[in-house]
Amino acid sequence: MDITHIEHLGIAVKSIEASLPYYEGILGLKCYNIEVVEDQKVKTAFFKVGQTKIELLEPTSEDSTIAKFIEKRGEGIHHLAFAVPCVQTALDEASSKGIQLIDKVPRGGAEGLSIAFLHPKYTGGVLTELCMEGNKK
Repeated sequence: MDITHIEHLGIAVKSIEASLPYYEGILGLKCYNIEVVEDQKVKTAFFKVGQTKIELLEPTSEDSTIAKFIEKRGEGIHHLAFAVPCVQTALDEASSKGIQLIDKVPRGGAEGLSIAFLHPKYTGGVLTELCMEGNKK
């Protein structure tokens, strides 16, 4: 798989507003984008750390995957996202090597990225996201 870099770390939080003082006030990071991704029932906030981003994920519905994650495991690291040149090519390669896919085709994500997830039961327990810029598939 042709991974170019860690695109972001996704961190599940109950409240972005309550989390901002730590990331901005203590760590000195600047939140540069907050958006809601309706189809994923999540509100996101982004911070840059070098080439890598930190994405805070706040559930916007009690039945969202983030709400369920927080209920089961508490706040904390939710996923690791890798940048790839082509999400579909990376999915096809992962599938051919026996990795179960959560998404068989890419879908739109925050910041206009094209995204897809690999099942954590096949990735050492780490929910893995593959993404690329431009909402291309």
